[in-house]
Amino acid sequence: MIWGVATAAIQIEGALDEDGRGESIWDRFPAANGDTPAIACDHYHRWPEDLDLMRELGVDGYRFSIAWPRILPDGRGKPNRAGLDFYRRLVEGLLERGIEPNATLYHWDLPQALQDAGGWAARDTAHAFAEYAAVVVDELADVVPRWATHNEPAVTTWLGHLTGDKAPGHRDLTEALRAGHHVLLSHALALRELRRHDVEAGIVLDLTTVYAGGDDAFARMDAYRNRFFLDPLFRGEYPQAFDRPDCVEDGDLELISQPVDWLGVNYYFPMRVAADGTELAQRPPTTAMGWEVNADAFHELLLRLQRDYGGVPIYITENGAAYDDWEPVDGVVEDPARLAYLRDHIGAVERAIADGVDVRGYYVWSLLDNFEWEYGYDKRFGIVAVDYVTQRRTPKRSALWYRDLIASRRTA
Repeated sequence: MIWGVATAAIQIEGALDEDGRGESIWDRFPAANGDTPAIACDHYHRWPEDLDLMRELGVDGYRFSIAWPRILPDGRGKPNRAGLDFYRRLVEGLLERGIEPNATLYHWDLPQALQDAGGWAARDTAHAFAEYAAVVVDELADVVPRWATHNEPAVTTWLGHLTGDKAPGHRDLTEALRAGHHVLLSHALALRELRRHDVEAGIVLDLTTVYAGGDDAFARMDAYRNRFFLDPLFRGEYPQAFDRPDCVEDGDLELISQPVDWLGVNYYFPMRVAADGTELAQRPPTTAMGWEVNADAFHELLLRLQRDYGGVPIYITENGAAYDDWEPVDGVVEDPARLAYLRDHIGAVERAIADGVDVRGYYVWSLLDNFEWEYGYDKRFGIVAVDYVTQRRTPKRSALWYRDLIASRRTA
């Protein structure tokens, strides 16, 4: 069992205009309060300190994402050597500290040049992604054993192209469906590039348990939140309860459903809908995001994946909670609610393992407080606090608890 932590490039790196990095869609999509990821956690310059933090916490693994615009500034073309060298240094630093790298190729930072050419609504973006994947895996396959093509395609699809909550901020169902299909197609094309190397390849999905007031409401919400991505990947078809993209070509679904070595599961909260399909308010207790705290729903989700989609190995690639933290006292931030959230959800994972689910790793979201997308710096998910003025890192009580839990599991 790997015990790890996770981050994403655009949320922590900063240095948006350094060493040849190109512009991404999140460079142009600031938070509602005007915050931008221009500096974030300054991880681009402070990565050795952050890797030392991980070593002090005793983690086995680090899940991070690679910034596409740092590798191919315009999305395609000649690779940026400085970008590749940064990730080589980062990965070698992890290995020197005994921490296993787990790299994600795409965590929502599409190069702006590709967005200008049509973005994920355009089929050609899937082929551009495969070219990018080939460049990165050819460079780092010798030092990165586990790869994910995409993080949470549901966010790219629905929040980026239907509700407009995230970059590029579009609101069009037809475009969203096309974007979703092209993301899945790009996963399949990138998977072929990863298969040229001796690495484990998978994809990370944001999944949940749906509680609904009727069968029809359940079927549609489950298709929207879960099966729109699970079914093409594992069954080679889109769910009948939801609209099928109009851009599917012959052979696409066969390609998309090629086997993966592992499935990444990101879980935060359950969904509740009325009989008419209306989304219901989250039940208390809730996090600072307004999300229901429900570890039993997490356990139920893992059992459902095992039952309905077979025995693919699972890694919990994100799980965590945002709360309004207190100021540090004696060098520690007390965060009892987050600690309880992690304790209960890790307990749900271990119960699922006892029930026969093949879970092989757990990564806390997130190592650091960071740029939380449209919320800017107002929401804090980190188990390590970040002072965004001084960039000082301060462990929270949850980080120390997680350190001790890892040590106890190793002893056991």
